[in-house]
Amino acid sequence: MNWSIALAALWGVVANVLAMIPSKDNHWTRAYFLIAAGIPIVGYVTLQNGPWIGLIVLVAGISVLRWPVIYLGRWLRRILGAAQ
Repeated sequence: MNWSIALAALWGVVANVLAMIPSKDNHWTRAYFLIAAGIPIVGYVTLQNGPWIGLIVLVAGISVLRWPVIYLGRWLRRILGAAQ
């Protein structure tokens, strides 16, 4: 196992531990931190292991951070719907 996969696994463990700790802001501050840390990790995984493994790690990250992705999709739909 190379360093990029190890970092991705560590990111997943940290994300799950952070999700178990109670939060006053519904975990949004932690989600921003995880997104900021996860994007370079996905790039590193893709660089070392190729696009298919990078896509698998990206889907795994999206499954952990599904609500920010849902809200992003709603926002984009609203923006693109208003442009038509």
